[in-house]
Amino acid sequence: VATACALAAHRLRRPVRMYLDRKADMMTVMGRHPMKVKYSVGFKDDGAVTALHVDVLIDAGISADVSPAFPLFIVETLKKYNWQALSFDIKVCKTNLLTKSAMRGRGNVQGSIIAETVIEHVASFLCMEPYDVRNKNLHTFETLKLFYRNSCGEPAEYTLPVVLDKLITSSCFHSRAETVRQFNRSNRWRKRGLSIVPTVHEVTVRPTPGKVSILNDGSVVVEVGGIELGQGLWTKVKQMAAFALGKLLNGTSKYLLERVRVVQADTLSLAQGGYTAGSTTSESSCEAVRLACNILVERLTPVMVKLQESMDIVSWDALILQ
Repeated sequence: VATACALAAHRLRRPVRMYLDRKADMMTVMGRHPMKVKYSVGFKDDGAVTALHVDVLIDAGISADVSPAFPLFIVETLKKYNWQALSFDIKVCKTNLLTKSAMRGRGNVQGSIIAETVIEHVASFLCMEPYDVRNKNLHTFETLKLFYRNSCGEPAEYTLPVVLDKLITSSCFHSRAETVRQFNRSNRWRKRGLSIVPTVHEVTVRPTPGKVSILNDGSVVVEVGGIELGQGLWTKVKQMAAFALGKLLNGTSKYLLERVRVVQADTLSLAQGGYTAGSTTSESSCEAVRLACNILVERLTPVMVKLQESMDIVSWDALILQ
């Protein structure tokens, strides 16, 4: 976009501003990383995988961007299954195509496709149900701790098998799968399919700044380092500010919610704001706002107590005017 604007400005000898709709933007700017994958897998007759080797070529485009980090993201996704012996050779390739960048589920999508393709291949070779092969190769906590000691956590925190079992039960997976098989046996040309796929995502919590300002008119202005891009960040932050400040009004936060507004921070008002990524920005921003509101509540509590001695009900506006 910058290059197109510069070219137009040079030719026209006047300032140029360009706006792209979402479709045009997605067609011209970056995108998800294509990959070429080869794998070799060893397994037993019962579907248990004994070894896996993966060769991956990542099309990064003309420049690096975030591509050097993608091997790590792919390997993180492969953690969901116990491959017993896992080796991989992942190369990031510079090509003469558009630079690829981070998308939702960066690397997780590609890594999950690799893992599930291997599982489906093993199931097809052994004439087994893919679900049975998946379930056979899920980690126990002992194997998870053996291979990934630094990220395994505590036994109670490893919930993937439990979540998968609950999903199987709540979705009536087996009965629906039998219905699909009956349909496929009865129809030569039309086929249906049903699958259930586990996935994992390593979440990293990082420090995120936040600022809460109470103005003389009783309105509350909140600034956070995260960017609102459709995930509801500002709504969550607004609710957290009203909830935390509502302690001064005996938990009445509904009235305060109307007085709170979130404004986009800049590098002057909120330095070192960090970045919006990793599926934890909303949580980190809300915690920053909660801590800021707790400080304000602590400062305003003595004033609130003093006012309550002279009047039965203290309004928010009366409190702030003091």
